[in-house]
Amino acid sequence: MRDSFAKTANLVRRNIKEYLRSLNNWFLDTPERALLEAQQAAQRIKNIEREHFDNKKISLESVKYTETVMSYWQGYLDKNLTIIKLRLAEFQLSRGIVNISNSVLLEKLKIIDEVVEKYAIKDKVIAPSGLVSTSQGRQIKRIKINKQPDLANINDIESTSPSQTTGAVPRSIGKTVNRIKADFAPQTEEEFIRNYRNSRNRTKIALRFLITLIIVPLLAQNLSKYFLVIPILERIRGDNQIQIFINSDLEKEALLELHNFEQGLRFEYLLKQAPPLDSEVIKEKIKDKAMEIAEGSHIKSNSALSNVFADLISLFSFGIIIALNKREIVILKSFMDTIVYGLSDSAKAFLIILFTDIFVGFHSPDGWEVILEGFAEHLGLPATRNAIFFFIATFPVILNTIFKYWIFRYLSRLSPSALATLKEMDE
Repeated sequence: MRDSFAKTANLVRRNIKEYLRSLNNWFLDTPERALLEAQQAAQRIKNIEREHFDNKKISLESVKYTETVMSYWQGYLDKNLTIIKLRLAEFQLSRGIVNISNSVLLEKLKIIDEVVEKYAIKDKVIAPSGLVSTSQGRQIKRIKINKQPDLANINDIESTSPSQTTGAVPRSIGKTVNRIKADFAPQTEEEFIRNYRNSRNRTKIALRFLITLIIVPLLAQNLSKYFLVIPILERIRGDNQIQIFINSDLEKEALLELHNFEQGLRFEYLLKQAPPLDSEVIKEKIKDKAMEIAEGSHIKSNSALSNVFADLISLFSFGIIIALNKREIVILKSFMDTIVYGLSDSAKAFLIILFTDIFVGFHSPDGWEVILEGFAEHLGLPATRNAIFFFIATFPVILNTIFKYWIFRYLSRLSPSALATLKEMDE
């Protein structure tokens, strides 16, 4: 047994050394690797420009493509520009730690700088959709800077001509006439179809990204737990460990289960259906039950410890998705804003009351207690009553203050009618 344990320890120590050595080599190669990936992304963009856009910038102004084709090239461009931004940031950060020769960098930096200057990555504003052109991006930027309190009317903002600012005819009549002219314009149907396609594409992207945010972390948590973390813990802890329980709650649960089993045997003995409690048969049953409980507690302990590392891996995967999909985040935010601002005032007030009553209402302490106990059991921590009660006494109060401040500061400005409906419903 000792020899097998020593061999296992030596194998683990050897694997850790190899892993640390490979990690060190990977870290030392970070600047060159990051710069190489950025240069490859820039080269891919230049290849697309040469093959499909006559060595011009990838945009609708260079070559006339259909909406579907242009959306494909725009998505390809955004993906490679994101790679360049991330890898240049990684290169700048790692170069300050690891010293490398400048002669290796000049040719790669020259290719990257050409793409960076052409597409102005540092000053680029990410539009809500990858299908908009450069002029539309500038218009969206102006709308964001000059945002008005009524966000629901942002899509109705139009450029005002000098004839509308002054004149004998009222401005509302002029707007009505211009709207009628726009409805009968030859390109109105094309613009409507294009806007509909853009809206449909944004909705698809938002829903796909939302599903990705939910499914990928869950898959990462479960797969890493059962195929990576638990096997490592079982190899390290082994089956014959003195420390079976990782907290006092698991120990109390195991002792209570064994006590109930003994009481069940006593009850059977009193009913003349079992041998006396001091017989060898009963002792053997109790011993087998104790071994079964110990094995189950050992599995629970490994599962709780593995949840800690699996949750960290899941959180890391979630962060990677957020970092690599900034355009999708903007689209998802626009999609959620459209849904929220599209609700009626009564629906907004109803949702606000629902969420506030759930999290900071009269019955919320019971819900918080269940959530905290489940979270402690998930991570293998003892559910300390004092810590739980202290959290319940402080966090919902802070959350309630934040809700009230948001309602006072922002809801009264964004939707005064929803605030009035909320006050009436509260009363």
